[in-house]
Amino acid sequence: MARTRGSHSDITGPRVERAALRLFAKHGYAAVSMRQIATEVGVQAGALYNYTPDKQMLLVSLMKTHMQDLLAAYEAWPKPVDPLGRLEAFTRFHLSFNSERPEAVFISYMELRNLTPEHFNEIAALRSRYERALVEILEEGVQDGIFQLEDARVTAFAIIGMLTQVNTWFREDGRLSRADVEALYWTMVQRLVSA
Repeated sequence: MARTRGSHSDITGPRVERAALRLFAKHGYAAVSMRQIATEVGVQAGALYNYTPDKQMLLVSLMKTHMQDLLAAYEAWPKPVDPLGRLEAFTRFHLSFNSERPEAVFISYMELRNLTPEHFNEIAALRSRYERALVEILEEGVQDGIFQLEDARVTAFAIIGMLTQVNTWFREDGRLSRADVEALYWTMVQRLVSA
C-alpha cells in the first residue's frame, strides 16, 4: 500500500497515534473511523495499515503506552519510606502525571469497554500493578495504626477515582492553581484515611 509522498514511518507512526488519541478522546472510539484518522494525518486510509493492523490495536497501543509510561514515571517518582509520606507522594504524582495527559487518561478509563476480552485483560493487568502500589501503602498505614479504613482495595479505587476526575473540571485559567488543587486533594485524601 502506497504511502503519501514524503511520509516516513518514524514520523507518520507517531502522528497516527496522536491523531487517534485526539479523535478517540473527542468523539469516542466507536464513532471514529480509520478514514477519519487517515484524513487527520494526511495519508490515504489504506496507508494506516502500515502502522497498525487495525483500529482495535491502535486503541490497545494508546492504552498500553499510557499505562507503561504511568508505571515507569511512578517508579521514578521520589517516595518517602513512611506510609503517610508515600500516600502524599502517590496523590501528588497521580495529579501531576495525569494533568499533563488528559486525552490519554480519558481514553484509558472510558474506552476499556471497547477492548476485546484478551486486550482488556492485558490493560487491566497493567492497571492492577498501579492500583496495587496504592493498596500496599494503605495496608501498611493500617498496620502501623496511621490509617483507619474498612477495605484497602476499595479505598484505593475511591482515591484513584477522585484524583482522576480532576481532569474533567480543572482549567489552567480557573480560580484554583494546580498547586492549590494538589493541596486540597491531599487534604481530602488524608481525611479519607485518617485514624
